[in-house]
Amino acid sequence: MSGSKSCELPEVALADGAGSKAGARGARAGGRPLIITEDPLLLDDLLRLCAAAGAEPHVHHAVPEQTGTSGGGSGEGAGEARGSVGWESAPLVLVGDDAALRVRGAPRRDGVFLVGRDLDDPLVWQRAVEIGAEEVLRLPDAESRLVDRIADVVEGAGKPALAVGVIGGSGGAGASTLACALALRAARAGERTILIDGDPLGGGMDVLLGGEGAEGLRWPDFAASRGRVGAGALEESLPELHALRVLSWDRGDQVVVPPAAMRSVVAAARRRGGVVVVDLPRRVDEAVAEVLTQLDLVLMVVRGELRAVAAAGRVAAGVRMVAEDVRVVVRGRCPGGLDSEAVAGLLGVPLAGEVPVEVGLPGQVAEGEPPGARGRGALARFCDGFWQRVLVSAPGVPA
Repeated sequence: MSGSKSCELPEVALADGAGSKAGARGARAGGRPLIITEDPLLLDDLLRLCAAAGAEPHVHHAVPEQTGTSGGGSGEGAGEARGSVGWESAPLVLVGDDAALRVRGAPRRDGVFLVGRDLDDPLVWQRAVEIGAEEVLRLPDAESRLVDRIADVVEGAGKPALAVGVIGGSGGAGASTLACALALRAARAGERTILIDGDPLGGGMDVLLGGEGAEGLRWPDFAASRGRVGAGALEESLPELHALRVLSWDRGDQVVVPPAAMRSVVAAARRRGGVVVVDLPRRVDEAVAEVLTQLDLVLMVVRGELRAVAAAGRVAAGVRMVAEDVRVVVRGRCPGGLDSEAVAGLLGVPLAGEVPVEVGLPGQVAEGEPPGARGRGALARFCDGFWQRVLVSAPGVPA
């Protein structure tokens, strides 16, 4: 782009979200897990957990045929009258300890879990290997984990969103401006986009987008969240501004969001795919660390002058203790300052690119035009180029 620099970005390694393979099949199989057990107590537990996850399972006593017409009776609530699934087509298979011998010899597949209640069984791992189980889950200890996996199936969880964090190397570096522009440009490129304001002391992302009065939930509404947050419910509850969803702070008293709530909300935002952009505070506390562990990439915005680089070095040290991939974006250059390659070299961080200072941007924002709205501006061009490179290098993320 004219007046800006960028470099080739190394490939972004995206982890498959929990249950991504099973979730992809869930879309084809109606999102209903298969339970195989004759243990009435275990069946009661599994039906209860399925209900908690919003799932209506199929229940069999042994491996069903693909048509779902044989292999044992169905439990209460299995709903075979509305059609069943076979071993290979079920999005998720929960095999009770009592049924492991009856499952041996079934075709190997992903998404099989061996479930039981005996914590001291020394042969459980052998049975798990024999049936090709991905994991052994013991109740009640693994109830939360199991509800998460079942809920992934219900929601049709596939590839998680590409999650990018933006953090300022020093005060006034323009991190919030870049985060807003990245989200806006991703949404205008057709990506499902959620912008998360992770800085309670910032001015508010909804304000930057000109939607302070927009209806929807803010961070204080999620502060008391416990356990899993539904991805669909989260997205629908947030204000929609400029074709993207925004989770920001309100104008009331500062509310502390516990690390567990922060983790659950960011995880929910990622589960439906697309793009998630998080504006991060420069102080890495426990809650911010929970966010950093879920990010595929962190962009640190640094001004091209020595004092800013010195401050950014301290920020980078804290971020790199948690985040796996940190890159630097150089924002403008002071007269006689450092060029972008020198900044990256001093910080020991790969260079993601350089964004020149965009004349008139503060005035545009003051008039209600969010950063990156003008496609011909330097900021918008940087963001468009960034998404083109990163989304192409991340297999499975829609371009």
